[in-house]
Amino acid sequence: MSDAVSPLASPFPALPAIAGVTPRVARAGYKDWGRCDLTYVELAAGTAVAGVFTRNVCCSSEVELGREQVKAGKARALVVNAGNSNAFTGYRGREAVEQIMAQVAGHLGCDPREVFVSSTGVIGVPLPRDKAREGVANALAAAPCGWEDAARTIGTTDTFPKGAMAQAVVDGRTVTLAAIIKGSGMIAPDMATMLGYVFTDCAIAPGYLQELLAAAADRTFNCITVDSDTSTSDTVLAFATGQAGNQRINCGGCPGADAFAAALEDVCRQLAHLVVRDGEGAQKFIAVTVSGAVSDASARKVGLAIANSPLVKTAIAGEDANWGRVVMAVGKAGEPADRDRLSIGFGGVWCAREGLPLADYDEAPVAAHLKGQDISIEVDLGLGDGRATVWTCDLTHGYISINADYRS
Repeated sequence: MSDAVSPLASPFPALPAIAGVTPRVARAGYKDWGRCDLTYVELAAGTAVAGVFTRNVCCSSEVELGREQVKAGKARALVVNAGNSNAFTGYRGREAVEQIMAQVAGHLGCDPREVFVSSTGVIGVPLPRDKAREGVANALAAAPCGWEDAARTIGTTDTFPKGAMAQAVVDGRTVTLAAIIKGSGMIAPDMATMLGYVFTDCAIAPGYLQELLAAAADRTFNCITVDSDTSTSDTVLAFATGQAGNQRINCGGCPGADAFAAALEDVCRQLAHLVVRDGEGAQKFIAVTVSGAVSDASARKVGLAIANSPLVKTAIAGEDANWGRVVMAVGKAGEPADRDRLSIGFGGVWCAREGLPLADYDEAPVAAHLKGQDISIEVDLGLGDGRATVWTCDLTHGYISINADYRS
């Protein structure tokens, strides 16, 4: 992880242990850094799993295998490699993943398909099988660790470890969700947008967990962007050990289903915001809210056009209340919009209404708002009831510096 911490960083929360989940970390030495870079999480027998993955067609073998593995709905372990994405590496990359799966399965006495693997880092370099083998062996023999150590180990250009938790009452029992995530650059919605892992003691059918995770991801992870680039390795997995003692949730009509769904979405939203707050070079967290669209989907597309605009993002970085750039981004989104109904605001102060600058517009409160770290942009299209909020960060010289020498 980077030595310089994002000014938008949040302290790592006190995440509770989850029954049936045991994290460990070790050093495989994928890069020349003096820290652990392999996370191993052992899961109790009977753990259900769901997952969402990148749609990038140049995805890694880890993603290809994971897509197939989640269909069975069962998991016994997770291995995350940091420093090498193992993407665009052909049969050698796949063999490295299958080696890890077989090694862990042999230790646990389970089906290799119950061992999930993720990798993150440089593209185009096969995962070194000897280092992976030694790293896994070290992890299997390591003492259990806390969530913060696990979160720190999966990071690459991240500047701080990221975690979140939530609880819900299900069938009279309190179920807990603890989650970690990594992500800082190459972040754009197309599910997923990073490496994220949610662990819960709730008893829930894997098929329904998959339904809930996909829906939560669409409203959270698919509503963030740092740089409009979708990674080859992005994965979010949810593991449910079933050890909370609740009656298993099989569908939306089961006791506590709504409460668990809300807790899962809450955790996903927390994680999504943390990724944006650690956007490479970020100095400001930006919420873009679009209302008055012809549909919610249309509103999100307009919001993302604004959030991905280099001109908008650099204006925010420079604390410039240049609302004309927002107008430009709305117009290029390819969604229904009417110039003469469009309204633009910052921080709750309208700059233009219904296609015209306000005659009494005072830029002073907007300028003051832009000097803060949490920025809001409001857009009303004036066409319908569609509404969406997306989250991004500003674009600074820091982003260029980080990515200009990423491989060094």
